[in-house]
Formats: sequence, structure tokens, C-alpha cells
Amino acid sequence: MFVIGTAGHVDHGKSTLVESLTGIDPDRFQEEKDRGMTIDIGFAWITLPSGREVSIVDVPGHEKFVSNMLAGVGGVDMALLVVAADESVMPQTREHLAILDLLGVSNGVVVVTKKDLVDEDWLQLVHSEIQDMLSVTTLKDAEIVSVSAATKVGLVELMESMDNALNNTEVKKDLSRPRLPIDRSFSISGFGTVVTGTLIDGSLSVGQEIEIMPSGLSARIRGLQSHGKAETVLGPGTRVAANLSGIEATQISRGDVLSLPNSVHMSEAFDVRLHVVEDAPNPLRHNMYVNLHTGSSEVISRLRLLDGEEVQPGQSTWAQLKPDKSLPVLRGDHFIIRSNMTTLGGGNIVDTNAKRHRRRHSPTLQRLESLQYGTPSEILVSCVDSNPSCSFDLLLSLSSSDAAELINNMQTLIEEKALIATSNNIKSAHFFSKKGWERLVDLATKNLELFHQQFPLRQGISREELRNKLSLSQASFSSVISMLQKAKNLTESNSLISIYGYKPELSEEQNQYAERFVSDISEGRFSPRTDLKIDDDILNFLLEKGRLVKVADGVVFSREIFDEMLLGVRTYISQNDEITVGDFRDLYQTSRKYALAVLDYLDQQQITKRVGDARVLRD
Repeated sequence: MFVIGTAGHVDHGKSTLVESLTGIDPDRFQEEKDRGMTIDIGFAWITLPSGREVSIVDVPGHEKFVSNMLAGVGGVDMALLVVAADESVMPQTREHLAILDLLGVSNGVVVVTKKDLVDEDWLQLVHSEIQDMLSVTTLKDAEIVSVSAATKVGLVELMESMDNALNNTEVKKDLSRPRLPIDRSFSISGFGTVVTGTLIDGSLSVGQEIEIMPSGLSARIRGLQSHGKAETVLGPGTRVAANLSGIEATQISRGDVLSLPNSVHMSEAFDVRLHVVEDAPNPLRHNMYVNLHTGSSEVISRLRLLDGEEVQPGQSTWAQLKPDKSLPVLRGDHFIIRSNMTTLGGGNIVDTNAKRHRRRHSPTLQRLESLQYGTPSEILVSCVDSNPSCSFDLLLSLSSSDAAELINNMQTLIEEKALIATSNNIKSAHFFSKKGWERLVDLATKNLELFHQQFPLRQGISREELRNKLSLSQASFSSVISMLQKAKNLTESNSLISIYGYKPELSEEQNQYAERFVSDISEGRFSPRTDLKIDDDILNFLLEKGRLVKVADGVVFSREIFDEMLLGVRTYISQNDEITVGDFRDLYQTSRKYALAVLDYLDQQQITKRVGDARVLRD
């Protein structure tokens, strides 16, 4: 299925031409009929001589309604650029052509309307002016056809030209990530909420659960229509009307995107290849605000230039766009930027997961070059390298490949050691480039070495602290630690991570200090001193080595004394069935403070349990 979009100056006969071709009036609103111009997007369809059925999107030509035009033209496969014979090329003709050029629409037919109002000599002059205008655009090879909607002259030839142009148009690739940028939302009595748009990827089917982005609201597809016919499944490149249940039309706006749940990631900033139109009134400046158009959305966005302070009309550069709200965009999507009702430029999105970059940074610019112009494998490695840890779903959203193609490329790169996977299951694994993995191992090693230097007596760093230092998600961190353990880069014990083979050791001075502390504690036997001071790290070292047992804050026994008490408690209970705090106190001639601390500790260790005021052995 193909979608054809009209373009051209106001009142050059776009809507009249569409109605003459299709028999369908695309002007939906009375205001449009009263004013004699298209204000919003209109739709129609036609079967061409080849039998090919196509959708036609009729867009406004008036400069005040260019934003509406952009909402409809984003998903078109071919353009009908309309020029009135009696007026020839006009300002919005050039602007619409520039927009088609920026959107990468390379197939089209130029339609010279109102042929009946001019003589042949004038018509030839118009053709010549159009050819000059097209010469440096994506439509430079477009056929020019003269017609009269009033007399029907040239309409048959026009449809044949449309067929010929579509012969050179690639069918939209199904990447299994359905996205329907919504250009209309309304309610129909007896049906409920209906949304329309051009399905730019994937397929939709009746009964599917869907998600409206960016709101995240859920709904279900109750029915599908295309060209006025009910359908159960619709594929990419189709004009779609979707009847939704579970959501109100007022909850949906133009610019929203219908997709499957969790299939499209929201982007807070994206890197782009930007081209400034020749007719831009001024250079574009770093950090200026622009109106960003992509899909059917229009949002305010900050423009960050990555390779200079400004870019001149007619020039191209690398830039980053940071919209006021997150957008559901994918790599390869086209965009337009405008300001003060003037088209400034546009291009395509290169990286949807963009970080804030250093400006004039050669490695960043080289990476963007690779993302834009590299092979699928180079693009994949670059995507992985620029993200701390990539899941399969993230890579799928960043790539222009379908799932099967992506898996094949990844398997090849894994075999070539250019890609590191944390699991043999590609769809559940996390991925690193070879360089990224080396950087990660180096970072982990340096952080562990630094920790051991700062805290030589501690067994290791906690999992969460190391995870934060490596900037990894919980899921990817666990996989990474497992791989590093297998490679003998590190060791994990009791949720503490250390360099492989690391063993905390006391210095001679610390050892002397520790021995005095153990001796002083042992001297107190069942009533050890609580006023002794010791460095926390030395104390923890002695506890980990089993030299001491901490039963409560400030209450520490030597291992020998504790084991003696434990044996005594077990023996006492075996002979008497239970032991109380008073029994323990009398047994060891100690105070209630120590007796209670020891018995509570034994409860915590699941050795005893409390029954009333006494303790019994656990089964």
C-alpha cells in the first residue's frame, strides 16, 4: 500500500484535483468550503490503471496551515506537487518542495493545474520554471503533467504517471514495530473513539492491546478501516482509521503515537543530521529554540549545534534536538524545524538515545558519521559503544533493521568478538562493544583497587555501590558480575565484591592493637568490657576472621568464650527443656544485660526460639 501526498501553494487546485481523480471531496470542514482553501488534512483514495490502490493525503497550502500540512505529509511515499498554470511557482510551492526534499521524498509527479486558463506558450514557460526549481531537489527527475480538473483533460495521463512513479518506490519495510502517528482523533456515535494516521511501520490487527504515546494510556483496537472498508489486519504504508475501546477521544491529541505496549522507547533528546534550507532568512544559532515537526507532532525544541556556533543557509551539520517533551521516535525518522511561520531546515534522526555531548568533539562527530553512513554492522557496534549496556529491545529501537536481520548481524559480530554478550540468549542478553567491555572491566578494576587502598581491611565493596559506579542497570550488572567472576577478574562473597585473590591483612601495628583488644575482651569472659575503643574496620576484620562474635551493639565476646556459652546453653536446655534470662545469668555469673544480649542473638541465629519468658532449642 502506498500513500501519496499533495503539496503546493494555496488555491492552486490541490483539493479540486483530488476530487476530480477520486470522486471524494477531501475538504472535511464547512469553513474550508466557505474560504475555498484546505485548512486541515483531507483524505481520499483511488485505484490506478495498474490496479494499484493508493491513499491520497490532501494538505493545506496556506502558510498559516503549514503545521497541519506537516502532520499529514510525514508518511507519504510519493508527492503530487501542484502548480497552477495561471500563477506558476509561488512562495508556498517552494516551501513545500523544500519540505519534501528535507523529508527525503524522492518520487513524485508535478501537476500543472488549470491548463485550460492559459495558452500553450505560457504553459511552456511554466514548465521551464518548474524544471529549474526541481533541478537541485529530490524531485529533479519528476515528470511534469498538465491537467484541467474542470475539463478532465490530462487526468488519464496523470494517473499513468503516478503509476510509473510508484514503480520506483520501495514498499515500506515491516520492522514489526507498529507506529501510527495520529493526525486526527474524534468520536462517532455508536462506535466511540476513532483515530487516523499513516501506519509507518509494523502491522495492526483487531483485538490488539495498544498504547498511546507519550501518555502511556492503554486501549484495545475494536475495529480497523482503510479506504472505507473494514479490515482485520493492516500493514505498513496504509492509511488507517482505528476504532479504539477503553479510551476517550478527548484523551488523544494530534502528535500522539499509537503503538504496541513497550515497543517504542521515548526519547528525551536525539542527534540529527541537519540541513538548512537555502531560503532560510538567517543562520541557525546554537541553543536557539525552534518548532520541531516529526511524525504528526509539533513541539518546541532546543537546537544544539555540535560543530560550531551557527550554520548558514544551504549548509548541513550535526546537531542535537532536545524537545520540551519526550517523543516516540526511531532512528531514521525525518524531521522539520520552523520558526515564525518559516521553514528553516530538517533532516533525519541518527541516534534516539543521545547524551549531552562535548561540542566540536571529534570522536562524537566521527561516531555520528558512522551512525549515518556506516554499514549495518558498523552502525550496530556504534550504537552499543555509545550506551553503557544495551538490551536487545533497545538496539532494535535504535536500529533500522527488523528483529531477524538484527539477530543475524549480532550473531556475526559476537562470533567475530566485536560484540560481547552476557548470555547466549540474544533477546535476554546485554551487549557491549569490544572497546566498551574493555572500558567497563578497566573501570571495575580501578574502582575495586581504589576501594582496597582506602579500606584495606574490608572484604570488598557492596554490590549496589559498585553498580552505581559502573552506571549499570540491576539486570545488566548481575550478568556483568557473573562474567567477571568466571574470567577471574573479581570475587563476590556475602554480597561483597573484591579483586580476585584479594585478602585483607592487618599491618604489624594494627595486629598488635587487635591482639590487645581480643585479650582485653577475653579477660572479661562472660562480662566483657564495653568501654574499649577500636577502629571499626579492625573490629569487622576480627569478626570476619571469627576471632570475635558481636551479639549486640557494644557487646562483643571472644570466639572461645562465646562457643563455651553456646555449648552451655545447649546442655542446659537438653537437661531442663528451657532456659530463662535469669537461668543464664546465674549459670555464668553475669549481668542481665549480657544474658539478654546473648539469648536474643541465639534467637536471631535460629538456634533458639522464645516461648513465653524462656528459650527452647529449635527443631
